[in-house]
Amino acid sequence: MKKLYFGMLLLLGTAMYAQTEKDSTKTIDELVINENRFSTPISKQNRNVYVINHKTIEKLPGRSLNEILQYANGVDIRQRGPFGSQADISIDGGSFEQTVVLLNGAKIIDSQTAHNMLNLPIPVEVIERIEVIRGPAARIYGINSLTGAINIITKKPADSGFLISTYAGSNFEKDAEGNGDTFYGKGIQLGGVISKQKHQHSIFASHDKSNGYRYNTGFENNKLFYQGNVQVNDNNEILGAFGYIKNGFGANGFYASPGDKNSSEVVQTTFASIQSKHHLSDKWSLAPRVSYRYNYDDYRYFGIANLNSGRSQHYTNSIAAEVNTSYKMEKGELGFGAEARNEDIKSSNIGEHNRNNVGVYVEYRTYLTERFNVNVGAYLNYNSDYKWQAYPGLDAGYALTDAFKIIANIGTSQRIPSFTDLYLNQRPGNIGNPDLKSENAFQSEIGFKFLKKAFTFNANYFYRNITNFIDWTRNVTTEPFQSVNFGGLNTSGINMRAVYNVELANSSKFSFNLGYSYLDSEFKNIKQDVFSKYLISSLKHQVTNTVDFQYKKFTVLFATRFNERATGASYWINDFRLSQAINKLVIFADAQNIFKTTYFEAGAIPLPSRWFSVGVKFTDL
Repeated sequence: MKKLYFGMLLLLGTAMYAQTEKDSTKTIDELVINENRFSTPISKQNRNVYVINHKTIEKLPGRSLNEILQYANGVDIRQRGPFGSQADISIDGGSFEQTVVLLNGAKIIDSQTAHNMLNLPIPVEVIERIEVIRGPAARIYGINSLTGAINIITKKPADSGFLISTYAGSNFEKDAEGNGDTFYGKGIQLGGVISKQKHQHSIFASHDKSNGYRYNTGFENNKLFYQGNVQVNDNNEILGAFGYIKNGFGANGFYASPGDKNSSEVVQTTFASIQSKHHLSDKWSLAPRVSYRYNYDDYRYFGIANLNSGRSQHYTNSIAAEVNTSYKMEKGELGFGAEARNEDIKSSNIGEHNRNNVGVYVEYRTYLTERFNVNVGAYLNYNSDYKWQAYPGLDAGYALTDAFKIIANIGTSQRIPSFTDLYLNQRPGNIGNPDLKSENAFQSEIGFKFLKKAFTFNANYFYRNITNFIDWTRNVTTEPFQSVNFGGLNTSGINMRAVYNVELANSSKFSFNLGYSYLDSEFKNIKQDVFSKYLISSLKHQVTNTVDFQYKKFTVLFATRFNERATGASYWINDFRLSQAINKLVIFADAQNIFKTTYFEAGAIPLPSRWFSVGVKFTDL
């Protein structure tokens, strides 16, 4: 571990030294973070926000949202199936239910179980950036943002065109337990854009198929995504989106190993939203939205060989409406918002349930001095099951210089139990608990950010307390697991991130991105001598590093991830991508886990030891 810390310091020192040598590097346009009511330049943000932009996404060796988020500092992706089949997501040591995902600000919440939250049809080609907001965010995004939020922002296309891409890959191993075939994966994607002065439309469709990387891990994935932008006039704009995905996969060991060796699952998700932005005056803006999500989850414990027993089917609907407004005053800016949400489920082993949620936001930000700004707000929530709850928060920032800023924030948030947590009846395996209380979090954080031209460095320390933490436990191995409020979870942590971009001579560019996170978690007031499913399985140490070099239209990227969990072995994963553009044609080659590391992210499910793929993309977008 000492070598790891030394290496990080060496890389950071190298980048800072390089910055002093390249002080003439051009300054890029500053990124603006849109938080529903307020729009804030990244340099003036008082929260710990990490952004993955579209240029980085294009270079990474991944074709799904899950794979891209693997390289995000502080984000824990626990995959059961690779290449986007299924994955859980958490931030800074929280559980997979405690992070909210958004698409252009519209919440994507799976009220059945967060196992399916990342079952999304969003192609990486339409993503402008991914914003990772760390820490409780109820006053900004409302329910279920207990440990943070991930907001996916899509592109507004500037030019018409089309895209066609295809790829194929393998680990060159054979399915010795099955039919003896060599494992492989392949896919194709088509996309088209119409961009006019007053309206833009994008539509993408893709098909991915694989026979897996070990016995019964094959998948077939079909996606469709549409987005439309309409500019009514200079002050009014409408954005609509629709997506559909059908994802079927072998679920060997996913939930009930070793008995589920032949199990399979099919998950279908439909998502639609429409929202608009209105500048009513120089001071007043308004932004309403409506969104809908339907999810069908069909789990077959015995696989397709026996659909008459061991089968669970869940039908979930959620519809939400939200309106946000902001008003600029002489000494600050005032933001208001309100949301309403209805969720229902019809399930073979959860039953039929319905619940409603209503929330109200209020925020105020102001500059107390030229360099000192404060943002204070609260979220007032009413849930038909959990009644009234209030979640305040505050952040502040002081700019010591134009490049160096100190930030601090405190915040609260909650997570309402899922229908699975409350009502699941899957004896003898798992049973829910209708008496569960909602989880609550309080977090304080202090840090600094340094931004100077091509070099940025952030460092933060936080302390978080979660009460009524929900886990699945049992007293003896012959009993079913049941969801319980397990106790309190206290977590302290540090995270650091350095980014350096420089233009070299002869049309060459160099980019360096290094992140490190450390977490120390401890349960308080817990029940003793019980078996737990999720007891502190978060990352204790995490390093993410990407280094890429571009010469004209040739790019090589090397990505490294180091993970050490609180329970489990540590491991290094190394990936790379080579890419060459020839006019409108792009040829790429990926190698993932090139040193064939054996590792696990969820339970005892081994992930691919090595995978190679090649592909071509023709685009004039």
